[in-house]
Amino acid sequence: MLKLLKYLKPYWIPVTAVFILVFFQSMAQLYLPNLMSDIVNHGITNGDIDYIIRTGELMLLVALGGTVCAVLAGYLSAHAAMGLGEILRNRLFNHISGFSLSEFDKLGAPSLITRNTNDVTQIQMVVMIMLRMMITAPIMCIGGIIMAVSKDKGLSWVIIVVIPILAVIIALVASKGFPLFQSIQKKIDRINLVLREGLSGIRVIRAFNREDDEKKRFDDANLDLTKTSIEVNRLMALLMPLMMLIMNFTTIAIIWFGSIRVDSGVSNIGNMMAFLQYAMQILFSLLMAAMMFIMVPRAQASAERINEVLATRPEILDPEEEVRPSSEMRGYVEFRDVTYRYHGAEEPALRNISFKACPGEVTALIGSTGSGKTTLVNLIPRFYDVDSGQVLVDGVDVRSQAQEDLRARIGFVPQKAVLFSGTIAENIRYGKMDATDEEIRHAAEIAQATEFISVMKDGFDSEIAQGGTNVSGGQKQRLSIARALVRRPEVYVFDDSFSALDFKTDARLRAALKKEMADSTVIIIGQRVASIMDADRIIVLEEGRIAGMGTHKELYRDCRVYREIVASQLSEEEIA
Repeated sequence: MLKLLKYLKPYWIPVTAVFILVFFQSMAQLYLPNLMSDIVNHGITNGDIDYIIRTGELMLLVALGGTVCAVLAGYLSAHAAMGLGEILRNRLFNHISGFSLSEFDKLGAPSLITRNTNDVTQIQMVVMIMLRMMITAPIMCIGGIIMAVSKDKGLSWVIIVVIPILAVIIALVASKGFPLFQSIQKKIDRINLVLREGLSGIRVIRAFNREDDEKKRFDDANLDLTKTSIEVNRLMALLMPLMMLIMNFTTIAIIWFGSIRVDSGVSNIGNMMAFLQYAMQILFSLLMAAMMFIMVPRAQASAERINEVLATRPEILDPEEEVRPSSEMRGYVEFRDVTYRYHGAEEPALRNISFKACPGEVTALIGSTGSGKTTLVNLIPRFYDVDSGQVLVDGVDVRSQAQEDLRARIGFVPQKAVLFSGTIAENIRYGKMDATDEEIRHAAEIAQATEFISVMKDGFDSEIAQGGTNVSGGQKQRLSIARALVRRPEVYVFDDSFSALDFKTDARLRAALKKEMADSTVIIIGQRVASIMDADRIIVLEEGRIAGMGTHKELYRDCRVYREIVASQLSEEEIA
């Protein structure tokens, strides 16, 4: 957790002010019992009303000053803690944004969300309390002991007996609480995962009548979290009565033995009352320390999870010396003996892949499910790095180029169309932030999206719901294609981006794209042979290897795998 406290540096002024204010607040609290003792010993004993009034006024002034310090310290500590939370969330989000897909696969989206919300909140709460208690508790404890002993050394044995007992109780609670708090954070991850899957997959769940199973899944995760939380709260519930019991017995002991000392003339009532208050301050300071020990383990568990994310170094980084491609090789994509294996996989997803894609040409990829088509196109914008071989864009290895520059030259349409909340125009403009309204309309026309946009109430200003739930699958795909078209890149990559389109729309879209992308390099993943037959180059993948490469006629003549795919989709008349 100490690693995260360095991010408080921008708030060093409020933090310093909190320490100063808390110091004066603590000194005021230590001074008040001494004034009360003076009133009893001097004013009341001697009947000096003027002394009582003067000292009482001083007590009011000290109490008011302590209250003002406490209020200001509370405000400034909250300001610093919330500021720390803002910094941590920003750093986490920015760091996560630089992750490659491998890091996302490893850590998981639900866990990353929990770490950026719940875990940061835990840190905030502990820091806000610590800024005040880490100064107050030691001052009140040490100062209380000194003041109590100065008032009556004969009663100091009570404090000597009580403090070790409290220390043992606090240590036991902390040792049992830390593993439980760590477990709670992991179980919050689990419940977030189940909830996220249940909400995002609601259509599938209802289609297969699995609502009861999902409810049971959620109930199991919820019950598991609840049981652990109850166990923690039982531990905490046991601590408070024990502390209060010890404090009450301490009060009884001080009054009992103090009254004996007063009766024997060794001490007086004022000193006994002051000793009692100092004893309560000592015990309350230990109680505050106990609360810190209770909260710190959970915050420590959260801090470890946050540090794990911040310590995770992205596998894909920009090179120290960037190589800028020459304009002569604009749009050229080349794979040179590329092999790639996913983390933990026994076999490579791609083996010895070599081919070239040139401007003005359409290169199509086809193959059975799991043959490596999507993996291959994910290597072009450097979502993953190859294990061996090279992927070149514009004649330069993608690992030698800045990621931002590389991806700015690629129009990528993923297999799963993703839309963001906002208007249709904003979703298309996502591909080019400075795109004009005319460019947006033109991209929509090419993508065959104008037809359904025009019948929507607000046209291009119509709102897209979160996740694009108010548009169909085919409309999502067309808007995703328009988003890629608006940036006019050198290389277009379509990862099975026409699967939700009917044949008529598909044909119109491909005809429009052919004119629009005449000078660009186009790489298409297709499942339907009819949609890729006219490609300049068709690459057939099988189990991560190239089984054949050429035109439709060449492959149908020479490639067994391609013939099997064609025969499974087209009749003899269509093939001919």
